[in-house]
Amino acid sequence: MNKNLTIAIAQFNLLVGDLEANADRIIKALDDAGAAGASLLITPELALSGYPPEDLLLRPDFYRACARQLARVAEATRGLELALIVGHPCEQDGLRYNAASVLRAGRVEATYLKQELPNYEVFDEKRYFARGDQPCVVEVCGVRVGLNICEDLWSPQPARLARVAGAEVLIGLNASPYHMNKQRERIAVMRARVAETGMPALYCNMVGGQDELVFDGASFALDGDGRLSHQSEAFEERLDIVELSGGRWVSGQIAVPLAVEAEVYRALTLGVRDYLGKNGFPGAIIGLSGGIDSALTLCIAVDALGPERVRAVMMASPYTAQMSLDDSRALVANLGVRYDEIPIDAAMNTFAELLAPQFVGLAADTTEENLQSRIRGMILMALSNKTGAIVLTTGNKSEMATGYATLYGDMAGGFAVLKDLYKTFVFRLSRWRNTVAPVMPENIITRPPSAELKPDQTDQDSLPPYEILDAIIEAYMERDESPGQIIANGLPEADVRRTVAMLKRNEYKRRQAPVGIRVTRRGFGKDWRYPITSRYKDEY
Repeated sequence: MNKNLTIAIAQFNLLVGDLEANADRIIKALDDAGAAGASLLITPELALSGYPPEDLLLRPDFYRACARQLARVAEATRGLELALIVGHPCEQDGLRYNAASVLRAGRVEATYLKQELPNYEVFDEKRYFARGDQPCVVEVCGVRVGLNICEDLWSPQPARLARVAGAEVLIGLNASPYHMNKQRERIAVMRARVAETGMPALYCNMVGGQDELVFDGASFALDGDGRLSHQSEAFEERLDIVELSGGRWVSGQIAVPLAVEAEVYRALTLGVRDYLGKNGFPGAIIGLSGGIDSALTLCIAVDALGPERVRAVMMASPYTAQMSLDDSRALVANLGVRYDEIPIDAAMNTFAELLAPQFVGLAADTTEENLQSRIRGMILMALSNKTGAIVLTTGNKSEMATGYATLYGDMAGGFAVLKDLYKTFVFRLSRWRNTVAPVMPENIITRPPSAELKPDQTDQDSLPPYEILDAIIEAYMERDESPGQIIANGLPEADVRRTVAMLKRNEYKRRQAPVGIRVTRRGFGKDWRYPITSRYKDEY
């Protein structure tokens, strides 16, 4: 293969269902790609509709609207010396497909139908799409280009079919959501396809936040020997240009790899920025406690939105330590956000008086503790209703797993920033953020965590040490290990039994929790579907 092919990779941040605007973005990219000398422009999987459209894909009118916009984009290629590969949903002969079409000279020249439909983790494509079974190979500048879509690349057959059909280079359109260490997996999978077919390959991925998912981009190209020749910056919209010459990629650049803490932080900031921006919220409100979870949430919100769009509220009770007030004041001063203090003593006294006749003869317990949390939730939601700003909840994955959170209290809000971060990683990420700029007072990171709902309270009054707790949750939830296996691997039996019981008992709370950003392989969202009502007994 001695011919040259210059390709533009459109690492887009698109909005689900905003078909006309997405089409406009693709048409604009055609102009930019042409100006950069490209002969082929590649967009991500389902770029026209945004990804994932979920049950919009069950609506016949959605396919008709997508077809109209596809025709408009095809028309925009008329008169251009440039081909476009665009991802879109399509309907053929009464069946619906995840497709990629080659648009050139004002028309749809060819359409590829995705062959492998993922139905694991956050994916549910068998609910919506039929499978294709044919390769699609098109010639651009004398180079025969074979198409695959996302999950196709994770199986040998679609790439093999493209090679048999005459493909000389493999192009993959992707909407691959981020989780920690995902890029390493993608490159390994693509290297396997390259080794099997001998073809150089290009992987174009989506970028941006969509509800609980964040797409990191990080598009890349591999030579026929598996060498990484290009990798786009992660978590950024880009139009990158790569050239295929003599069967190898030239003129590519390789972004500097990010530490896992930097990756996760960028994912969280992008998720917050896009959730608020795409849903039209003017700003965010965070209830500060003086603890590490609310402090990290505030830092992420400020880095995502800017200090002018973020408001912090400290709602002290008689159990709030002076250190918590001092640390919160220092944090907001470092970040430059609006800060208000609203003591809740009076509200606590009012509720105590109202409920005293109902509680006669009953000892104080977590009921009174939860009332404090619910008072704070009411205040935050009132400020949200009045201003239109969204409340960002501050609970982490360890708390969501064990139910160490109060319904209609600290769980009240619209978006859960740390929902998929274990407490141990919250500490790790907070220390990393302070290496960027030391905004978080050291006390917040080093003091023992406490809900401060009663005198001298710490989290470990109710939970195992976080290092043990998080290891148990990760093993049970992310690796589906039985309690017996977890104990055999060295974790304390009493803590395993206690943690698994809490995890199972609190599914009803998680069903009522706000959506939150997924950064691990399995979060409490699309990829966790356990029954609330169940008598299943785990193996010990």
